[in-house]
Amino acid sequence: MPKMDLDEFRALCTEHDLHTVEVVHPDSYGHLRGKRLPVERFFRAGKDGIGIADAIFIMDIHCDLVDNPWISMESGFLDTILVPEVSTARRLTHRPGYAVVFSNSFDEEGKPHQMSPRRLLADQIERCRAAGVEPYVATEIEFYLTNPDWSPIQDYIQYSSLTDSFEVDDVLLDMRNGIAGAGMEVESSNAEYGPGQFEINVGPADAMRTADNTVLMKSIVKQVARQHGLRATFMPKPWELESGNGMHIHTSLIGSDGGNAFADSDVQPNKLMGHWVAGILEHAPAMSLINSMTPNGYKRVRPYTFAPTHIHWGLDNRTVMARCMTEKGSGANRVEYRCAGADANPYVAIAAVLASGVDGLERNLDLPAMSTGDQYADWGDCEALPTTMEDAIVKFQGSMLTELFGEKFSTTWLELAKWELAKFTDGTGEESDQVSDWERARYLEHT
Repeated sequence: MPKMDLDEFRALCTEHDLHTVEVVHPDSYGHLRGKRLPVERFFRAGKDGIGIADAIFIMDIHCDLVDNPWISMESGFLDTILVPEVSTARRLTHRPGYAVVFSNSFDEEGKPHQMSPRRLLADQIERCRAAGVEPYVATEIEFYLTNPDWSPIQDYIQYSSLTDSFEVDDVLLDMRNGIAGAGMEVESSNAEYGPGQFEINVGPADAMRTADNTVLMKSIVKQVARQHGLRATFMPKPWELESGNGMHIHTSLIGSDGGNAFADSDVQPNKLMGHWVAGILEHAPAMSLINSMTPNGYKRVRPYTFAPTHIHWGLDNRTVMARCMTEKGSGANRVEYRCAGADANPYVAIAAVLASGVDGLERNLDLPAMSTGDQYADWGDCEALPTTMEDAIVKFQGSMLTELFGEKFSTTWLELAKWELAKFTDGTGEESDQVSDWERARYLEHT
C-alpha cells in the first residue's frame, strides 16, 4: 500500500465517508492502545499529537500497574504524546467509517519515549542502516479459532485441507478481506497442525511496516471472529496436547544495489547471511525472554512441537532454530527465526532479531557447523533454549541485548516478566507441562 501524506489521507477520509480516526501505539505487550478521534477533530488538532498516560508501558495484559522506577504514582503518570505518522494511515474495511494511524511516542521533554516498542525497533533499524543494509521482514503467525466458550471449533486436525470444514472459510475470507482492506498483501491462509488452528500469511515489507502489519492483523482477526460470534486466540499454548501458536520471523537484507543481499547464497549461506545468522545464534538465549512474556509460552519449547528446543541452524529443516533458505540467485533467500510465540510483541521480537543479526555483521561472527536431520533427536553439543520463564529471565539479565535496548526499556521488560511469573506461580502453584484453567482464564482472550 503506498504511503500517503496528510492531504491524501484527508481525501481518503472524504471519499469513503470516514467518521473516526484511531490513533494507536503498541504497549509493552503489543496491544494497540490510543484514542478514537472524530475525523474533523483529527485534522484540526489530533494530527499534531494526543496525550495518553505513560502507564501503557508498565501495565500487564489485564491493565494491572507494575512497579517501575520511572513511571508510578510518585511520577504522577505523565502524558506521553502520541504523534501520528500519517504515512501509516489505513482504512479499516471490516469496520466501515474507521481509519487507523500509527503514532510515535514522545516523553515530557519531547524526546522519543525510551519504553516505546516502536522507538526500540526504530533504533535497531537505524543500526542496520549504519551497517549498510536495510532489513526486509515478514512474520507468520498462528491462532486458534474457538467458540464463545473458548473451546476449539474443531476436535480434530486436518493440516492444510481444502476439503474439510470449508464453511470455516466464510470467517477466514472476512479476515483475509479485512487484512487486505487495511493495506496488507495477503498471500495465503491455511489450516494448521491443531484443531481449529489457522495461519494467515502477509507479504514482507520494511521492518516497521511489518511490525505495524502484524499487530493490526492480530486485532483484525480477533474483531472479525467476534463479528461471526466466535473468538480467536494467540495464546502460545492453550492446550498441552495440541500445537502451540508461534510467530516465525523471516529476515533478509537489502543491499546498496536495492537487491536481496542474500541472493548469491548457493546451498550454503553467503558471507553476509552467515554473519547475520551467527549473531542470532549468539544472542538466542537472551532473546528467549522476548519470545514470550507469559510463562505459558515456554511450554511450546518441547520436542516434536515444531518449536525449536536448541540453538542451531540449518537449511530447509523445520526442526532447527534458524532455517536458512539459500537457493542460488533467489530474491526470496532469507533466514526464518522460529522461536517466538504468537503472544510476542512484534516490535520487540523483530528488534531483537535485528539487534542480534547486525551484531553478527559488526563483529564478523562465524557460523558454527550446520545441523541436519532430526534436531529433536540428535542436537549434538548445541545449547538448549530456556524452557521456563525463570530461566529466560536469567539469560536476559545482564545480556548484550539489555545494553542495546537501554536501561529504561530493559528494566521495565524485566519487571513485567517477574510480575507475570509471580502471578503465574501464585495461580498455578508450580511449573508443569500441563496447561491449567488459570492460564486459559488469564491468557486466552488477551494474548
